[in-house]
Amino acid sequence: MKWKQFLTPVASISNNQARELAKESGDSHKVVYLDVRQPKEYEQEHLPGAKLIPLGELDRRLSELDREKTIIVY
Repeated sequence: MKWKQFLTPVASISNNQARELAKESGDSHKVVYLDVRQPKEYEQEHLPGAKLIPLGELDRRLSELDREKTIIVY
């Protein structure tokens, strides 16, 4: 399955916007923050608890995501 079929595209958000959204949502049991940047970028800064799956690997790693949760990709 292609990742574009799995995720519903929405407007792009920046790291700062993702950080604000994380603060507002509060309940980490319902949300997964998916960081699709490269590992080096992730190491420099990422949201606490964010899952790293670089965009180039997303198609083959979709099974790692919980479909019952809201997935916010940044």
